[in-house]
Amino acid sequence: MGHDSHSPPHRARKRFGQNFLHDPGIIGRIIASINPKPGDNLIEIGPGQGAITFPLLNLCQAMQVVELDRDLIAILNETKPADTTLTIHNQDALKTDFCQLAGERPARVIGNLPYNISTPLLFHLLTQAQCIEDMHFMLQKEVVDRMAAGPGDNNYGRLSVMLQYHCDVESLFTIGPGAFNPAPKVDSAFVRLIPHAQPPVTINSYRNFEALVKQAFSQRRKTLRNNLKPLLSGDQIAALDIDPGIRAEQLSLAQFARLANQLPLQG
Repeated sequence: MGHDSHSPPHRARKRFGQNFLHDPGIIGRIIASINPKPGDNLIEIGPGQGAITFPLLNLCQAMQVVELDRDLIAILNETKPADTTLTIHNQDALKTDFCQLAGERPARVIGNLPYNISTPLLFHLLTQAQCIEDMHFMLQKEVVDRMAAGPGDNNYGRLSVMLQYHCDVESLFTIGPGAFNPAPKVDSAFVRLIPHAQPPVTINSYRNFEALVKQAFSQRRKTLRNNLKPLLSGDQIAALDIDPGIRAEQLSLAQFARLANQLPLQG
């Protein structure tokens, strides 16, 4: 279906959690942070109407995008800059194999991630971090605060620990609601994730590590002794030079690894 000059503009759909970016100053800062070069293997999740896509295409000539909303695909195809190659995958990012899209070279993944899928999508991307050079995302500021938080911070939790095991996380700048249409009810932030070449801590079993971190934060107000009861005793925790009377939010990544490495290996 063609979009001629008389067709109504695309309306953001609640179903897809769409909020389109339109602020030129913010778009400029985002492009500068990504700093794309010709030949970069860029993959954008949820390009919307191309606010980030088109400036990137002007700089790198070719890229891939993953877009679930069919209506937007026609708009992207018709309005992309001339002499550029835009490969559009009409599919759900949560079910996308990014390693397959990346091919031979590590991908640089970018996106304005819908609030309703941001956390599961981050975990999905972590499973494919070996194919990814870096990631730049716009997310709700509260999510970015949780991603980047360190021990002792109120925002520090399961998301912080699991992401920081895989990546270096840097919150770059805050974006007010007015930069989007429709304006969301909360602030957003722009974040950079760079997968570690080598994990910063050694763990015997990723499954154990995942299970232990989840259990440690299962009830935030409770102590490690109480939360970890199904997995480790207070004495076992104390034997690792960790006070069983503290809360999970006070533990470093290295201490979580030490606790997880005490669990029996699962076959």
